[in-house]
Amino acid sequence: MNSRLIIVGIAAALTVGLSGCGQSASNESAATTSSQSAQATVAAATPRLLSANNFRDLAGPDGGYTTSDGRRVREGVLYRSNALITNDADAATLDALGLKAVYDLRTEAEIAKGPDRVPAGANYTNVNIIGVTPSASVASSVDLSTPEGAGALLTGMNRQFVTDAAMRVQFGKLLTEIAATDGPQLFHCTAGKDRAGWTSAMLLKIAGVDDATVMSNYLLTNEYSKDSIAATAAQVTAAKGEQAGAAMKVIAGVSPEFLQAGLDEISTNFGTFDNYLTSGLGLSTDTISTLKTKLTV
Repeated sequence: MNSRLIIVGIAAALTVGLSGCGQSASNESAATTSSQSAQATVAAATPRLLSANNFRDLAGPDGGYTTSDGRRVREGVLYRSNALITNDADAATLDALGLKAVYDLRTEAEIAKGPDRVPAGANYTNVNIIGVTPSASVASSVDLSTPEGAGALLTGMNRQFVTDAAMRVQFGKLLTEIAATDGPQLFHCTAGKDRAGWTSAMLLKIAGVDDATVMSNYLLTNEYSKDSIAATAAQVTAAKGEQAGAAMKVIAGVSPEFLQAGLDEISTNFGTFDNYLTSGLGLSTDTISTLKTKLTV
């Protein structure tokens, strides 16, 4: 099967399964209590949002990740999130951050199902990473029926972030726009874990954060979104059985092998991370330097 069709199918499944924002609407009341209790277990430099539960500061939960050269990732510069389908309280919280730009990494079809509530004062840009509009026929052609199949698909997605030339162009465009824009910025996809997760990993590596910390940041999705992941998997289990529910739990979360597959693909195809940035994404040395300066202190 064409690997790009696989990725489009995953995006479609996430849009349907996660209702566009990673928060099951039928479980929102119960999630209020769960979200409050999660604050005791997840230290957060930025507020927790009920209606965008994977929203967080790229700098990390504990005051800024340390870089290899002894600097730290600057807080309040870049935020990552799931879709901004926010309630009034969360919208007000985002408005108060003074965001200058929001980058929506979703497809047109995903956006149509749940447009962003763009924070006040922020310029909205759609950077469609996948580049193909999902359809029911494509989604139905993808095997998401087992946990093993679901995991293999997400592993393949992260590889495609590196090997697919069109996707590399979009990631290069995104990073260039971030470098050229002053003030706090936010990027997101549907669940805030795959397209946004890869973007976060690249930015943290540019900042000089070690791979173990990059992976730790990537895996925080499983903690921030644990209530909605569990609720969505339970809904699928009730409707389609335990195996389908287990597969959806894989699709809705992240695992180390997903991100690692992409990182390994960088080594295989480009040799070094720097070569991936310049030859793969088309970033200039000035853009890379600007990003590192913007991200660290």
